[in-house]
Amino acid sequence: MPLGEVVKEIQDRGLDPNPPKEQIAERVKILRGRVDSMSLYEITEYELNLLEQGSPASLHLNFSIFLLSIATSFLITLLSTPIASYRVFTVFVVITAVGFSVGGFLLLLWYKTHRSVKNIIEKIKRRILNVEEDDLDL
Repeated sequence: MPLGEVVKEIQDRGLDPNPPKEQIAERVKILRGRVDSMSLYEITEYELNLLEQGSPASLHLNFSIFLLSIATSFLITLLSTPIASYRVFTVFVVITAVGFSVGGFLLLLWYKTHRSVKNIIEKIKRRILNVEEDDLDL
């Protein structure tokens, strides 16, 4: 049914097509399937922001793998091929050193942060468990 016909039918019944929210709540029939219990988790704004941002860990891991792969390739080249040019040799050594150091740093950073989102969710869920244990003690 087009919207215009719905508005006309509402007006024909003598009803306001744009009633205040209080009247809408009075007229809406709500069908509810009963649930035995419901768990509501309260979270702080800080936790909500962390969950919204997600974990940067996957980005750290991706760049770490990229840099470590390049560093390994350049190291294998340095060890297996004689390089006559001093400049080329220096570039290979610098790329190898930077790749291993930054890649290793990002790998350590990933290891420390890869569980941050999961830890926050577990912390929020533990709040309910603590409340349930307190209720059982009563």
